[in-house]
Amino acid sequence: MKASEVRSMTVDQLKDKLFQLKKEQFNLRFQKASGQLERTARIGEVRRDIARVKTILREKAAPAAN
Repeated sequence: MKASEVRSMTVDQLKDKLFQLKKEQFNLRFQKASGQLERTARIGEVRRDIARVKTILREKAAPAAN
């Protein structure tokens, strides 16, 4: 997921996406623990996507706080 894609989303869409990514991260951790995970690099991708979404959520919330 690219930052430009994330920036075009609304706050509600970002919160939904964050929930989906956290759910996927949880499932990937279980797959890794049970030895079923094939694409281990996906864990890092999901972590970066979560960070990206959180960063943009914070950027969108900052102007509203002022």
